[in-house]
Amino acid sequence: MRKLSKADEAALIRLTTALIDQRRARTIVAPHADAAGFWFGGGNMIQAADGTLLLVGRYRDAGDSRLGLASGRRGWKLSVMRAGSIEDPFEEAIAFTKANLGVEGRDVLSIEGAALRLTTHGTVELFVSSEKTGIAYPEGLEDFLKPGAGVWTIEQLEAPTLEGLANGPVRTILQSADPRFLHVKDPFLYDLDGANLKLLFCSHPYCWTSSNSGVAGMHAGEVVPGSVVYDFFPRGVTWDVAMTRATCVVDVPQLGRFRHHKVSLIFYDGGEAVRNLQEHTKAVKRPRGYSCEELGGAGYIVDGDFSCIHRLSVLRPLFVSPWGTGCSRYVDVLSTNQGLIATWQQSQVNHSQPLVMNFLYREELDRLLQ
Repeated sequence: MRKLSKADEAALIRLTTALIDQRRARTIVAPHADAAGFWFGGGNMIQAADGTLLLVGRYRDAGDSRLGLASGRRGWKLSVMRAGSIEDPFEEAIAFTKANLGVEGRDVLSIEGAALRLTTHGTVELFVSSEKTGIAYPEGLEDFLKPGAGVWTIEQLEAPTLEGLANGPVRTILQSADPRFLHVKDPFLYDLDGANLKLLFCSHPYCWTSSNSGVAGMHAGEVVPGSVVYDFFPRGVTWDVAMTRATCVVDVPQLGRFRHHKVSLIFYDGGEAVRNLQEHTKAVKRPRGYSCEELGGAGYIVDGDFSCIHRLSVLRPLFVSPWGTGCSRYVDVLSTNQGLIATWQQSQVNHSQPLVMNFLYREELDRLLQ
């Protein structure tokens, strides 16, 4: 698929950096403590027909999977919140703990990313990933399963109302036995044209040495057989060489130079390693990104072609918090009639990661895309 002109790409960079404005953003959900290892996020925001905003995310309290999840309350609660408008505070409407999300005798060790969706037939869907017991590693690789750890899978719940999700059955819709993509998590959704729903997700290999991005077709609440591609978005070659975890796909407003183009932005988290690198004392000091402290990047596709992604953040990340570790991750963007609402996890001076939000009105979008 064709690549956009440099002028078009420059307009996309203007748009994305104005949207993910680190200093203009405000906190909308605080973690349970102002300390490293505490955050809220990893979900998405949707808008109901009456304008109400619904937000899903998980609370993570400090815990280290290298020592076993019992060492902390890591990923212990998933919360769905509601606000009347972007000016109003978000208040919890429904919550899930680990005990609520077990399935087929598999207990949940940690809740990870999630996504809400309002279906065309009037129901509410919740897609949620979690780390579970009772799933064995493939033959010959059993020793790679850390004591006290599990395997990530993605589940779905559906109910007539948001509150009804509390009693909705939990069913697994995506899991993998391929050692290259053994753990699947962090689901989000993209509707290409109103009839072509995509489930996107992150995967890790059996050895947890990288993060990959996958995509699958969805029909009638099920993953389309044969549609799963576990690595549609190759990892980068510089700052994002270890991780390229897609978190959101959103269509560029058809304004200005994009008035007649179908272009979609892909936001992703990246980093150079899964551990914090010990740098040379004379090396350039910069945030490098690592597991749980990733930095943010973006790319784009044209005409919905996921097989051809063009990076806007080739040599450096686009989104780095000016505080803490520089972490800026799990970007989600909601397109509304008034403009674009972006949320993401942002590192603070104390190294916690609250969920922050920024909003661009349609008039600003028009100016940025000229």
